[in-house]
Amino acid sequence: MARKKKIVRKGEVDARYVVPPVQRALRLLRYIADGNAVESPSRAAKELSINRTTLVRLLATLSAERMIERRHDGEGYRLGIGMATLTARALFSADIVQVADPILADLANQLGLSSHLGILEGRDVIYVVRRVPNLHLVSNVRIGSRLPAHASNIGRVILAHMPRDSVAELYARVTMEPVTDKTVTTIDDLLRQIARDRDLGLAWSDSNFERGISSVAAPVFDHTGNVAGGINVSGATGALDGAGRRKEISSALSAAAQEISRRIGYSPPTGTALTGGRSSS
Repeated sequence: MARKKKIVRKGEVDARYVVPPVQRALRLLRYIADGNAVESPSRAAKELSINRTTLVRLLATLSAERMIERRHDGEGYRLGIGMATLTARALFSADIVQVADPILADLANQLGLSSHLGILEGRDVIYVVRRVPNLHLVSNVRIGSRLPAHASNIGRVILAHMPRDSVAELYARVTMEPVTDKTVTTIDDLLRQIARDRDLGLAWSDSNFERGISSVAAPVFDHTGNVAGGINVSGATGALDGAGRRKEISSALSAAAQEISRRIGYSPPTGTALTGGRSSS
C-alpha cells in the first residue's frame, strides 16, 4: 500500500523538520529573557523539562556564542550582547526603526544632542537606533547596548505607560541594583517615579545613570495604542541646562515622538497630547 503523502498547509510547520535540540536552546533563551537567571541548573532543568546535563551543555554553548553571559554578581545568566545584536539587526527591518532613524538624525542635529530609540526586553532596554550630532562630545551608548530599565529614562518612560500591575509583576521578587545614588531600588519607589514620569509625559534624568550626563525621554506608541518604545536625547548636563533650553528640548523631543508614533499607526484620542513639556530631575 502506497504511503500517504502528508499535506502541510500554508503557514504551518512540518513537524518532521523541527529540530528538538534547537527548540530546547530557544526555550532556554526565552526562560532567561523572562528574568530567570538559572542560578540553580537543577531547578531550571526541571521547570524546562530538559535533562540537567543537556541544560549545562546548552548554557556553555550559548555562552560561547555570546547569546547569554554571566550576571555581574556571578550568580546565573542574562541575555548577552550576541542576542542584543541579533535583536537590533532584526528590528532594523521593522517599521519603528526605519521610521525613527531619520527623525532621530534630524533631532540630534537640531538640538546638538545624541538621540536614541530603545525597546523593552524583559527588564532591560535595548538601544536599537543611535544618532549623534556633528559635535565632539556625544553619547557613548551604542546600538545593541542593554541598560536596566529601572535605571534609564527610556526604560522609565516605557514602564510609565504600561499597566501598573504589569510593572509590579515584572519586578516582583527582583533585586534592583543601583547604578548611581539616584537609582530607585524598590518597587514602591519605582512605581512612584514612573507615575511622576507619566504625569509629566517625559522622563528627565540628571546624572541618574551617568554623572555629568543629562537626558530626557518620551514614549512612542504603536497602532494598538500600546507603548512600543521610547526615544531620548542626551548630552553633558550643561547642554540641557536652563528653563528656556529645557522647553526647547521638550518641545522638539515630544514632536519627534509624536511623528514616529503617527507614522507607525498611532492615533491619539481627540483632544489629548502624547507627551508633556515640563521638566523634573
